[in-house]
Amino acid sequence: MDAMGRSTKSPSEGSKTPPPMPSGPSVGEPSLGSDFLQLDIGQAPPGGRTAWLADRLRSAIADGRLPVGARLPASRVLAEELRVTRGVVTEAYRRLAESGQIAGRGRLGTVVVAAPAAPRDRDHAPEEPGPALFGSADRDGVIDALRSLPCRIDLSPGVPDLAAFPRTAWLRAERSVLAGVTPADFGYGDPRGAPALRRAVVGWLARNRGIRADPDEVVVVAGVAQAFALLGQLLRADGILRVAVEDPGSLGARQQLEYGGHTVVPVPVDAGGIDVGALRAGGARAVLMTPAHQFPTGVVLDGERRRELLRWAAEGGVVIEDDYDAEHRYDRPPVPALRSLMPDGVCYAGSVSKLLAPALRVGWLLVPPNRLDAAVTAKRYADLGNGILTQLVLARLMDSGELERHLRHVRLRHRRRRDVMLRAIEAHLPGARVHGAAAGLHLMVTFEDRRGSGPNDTDLAAAALARGVKVHPLSWHRINPGPPGLVLGYAAGAAHEIDEGITVVGDALRGLRAGSPR
Repeated sequence: MDAMGRSTKSPSEGSKTPPPMPSGPSVGEPSLGSDFLQLDIGQAPPGGRTAWLADRLRSAIADGRLPVGARLPASRVLAEELRVTRGVVTEAYRRLAESGQIAGRGRLGTVVVAAPAAPRDRDHAPEEPGPALFGSADRDGVIDALRSLPCRIDLSPGVPDLAAFPRTAWLRAERSVLAGVTPADFGYGDPRGAPALRRAVVGWLARNRGIRADPDEVVVVAGVAQAFALLGQLLRADGILRVAVEDPGSLGARQQLEYGGHTVVPVPVDAGGIDVGALRAGGARAVLMTPAHQFPTGVVLDGERRRELLRWAAEGGVVIEDDYDAEHRYDRPPVPALRSLMPDGVCYAGSVSKLLAPALRVGWLLVPPNRLDAAVTAKRYADLGNGILTQLVLARLMDSGELERHLRHVRLRHRRRRDVMLRAIEAHLPGARVHGAAAGLHLMVTFEDRRGSGPNDTDLAAAALARGVKVHPLSWHRINPGPPGLVLGYAAGAAHEIDEGITVVGDALRGLRAGSPR
């Protein structure tokens, strides 16, 4: 058996009873070692072979000699090479498995699944990635940096169930498209996007978001991020350099505006959505918002706020509607898009990133008629238009009803996973307040004690990462101070991973409250 409890007997082993395992080098014999990591058992202190071996493995994982995905020798094999009892190796493997660095992977054996920082001299070595990442006041690139770090369980928000991607339907649509395209279709096309996709998007928005539009009003973009970049150019051309944003609101969206040279003006969000009175008082001429499912709180912009916002837009304000995940709803009726109520005052951005996969990089932008020519020009000079084949395949999925079928399928999966997370939060995060459970792909939780304070959420996120679990601290998505909390994605993980991840977060929280974050 190896460290994960599986048989490691090879077909060539003819004896039913294995030979006895030597307990170690005999007196007078040279100490033996293993080619694996050049391990020399003679370096182990008396009585400390297990700890020595675990430390050597941990160091190799941290410094990259054992990268994520690397396979460890079977415990029997390594024990034979080192001439130690098998229990020494099994116990060392167990310690690394408990800390989340290795795990059993069926026929693959025992593999490395996470790489923490290497053991180091704490007085001279650089800070661990977790505290350095979460504690930095400079938030540029932190989300990308977190994505790049290995982990056992990823509860980051913003990702759908990628394992549910409709590969069969996509391949079928792709074959159909390739059979029908002409050589001319592979040339430079309309920068607004393929006419077939623009027609399909119009139908999709009419059916699912209540938006009536003409295909000529749709600009196909490389995700909502590009939509923001193009809109930023339009706003600067109009002399609009200050843009209001929801607070709390998406850190990534805020950074997109700041990178484009805009100053963001925070506007508070409460149970009714963005405070339109505060928006007016802030003086910004444009606002970026998520009215159907506010990120990260999950609230819906209420009727009175909608009417007030549309009056503000009618007076010359520019509304940028990020409709990022409105199709994913579970316990409430659908909410129409703002664009459906005021086409001439709302710039609308949507994509398939939360419907299918972010990697497709396909979205759509609708702007008021007076900005359309400028938007198309900006898109032309950005990249001459999106790749044609992906557009045509997506159009086929939309027109055939496959995308609606996929949405119904993942709604059920997402809802089950949300329910698992809710139960896990109740069990392992007592006192946490849950927000935004009725729709979307994430939950927001806040922590406040009777004094109105709570744990430092960046410390909590760093402690969770040290245990192999990724989460977003709520403070990342705030500009002004507010209650500490976490933003937890549930759509992309299996039920057992969600439950285990929240259990780990609960352990980390108790460790912080006890004064021992690690």
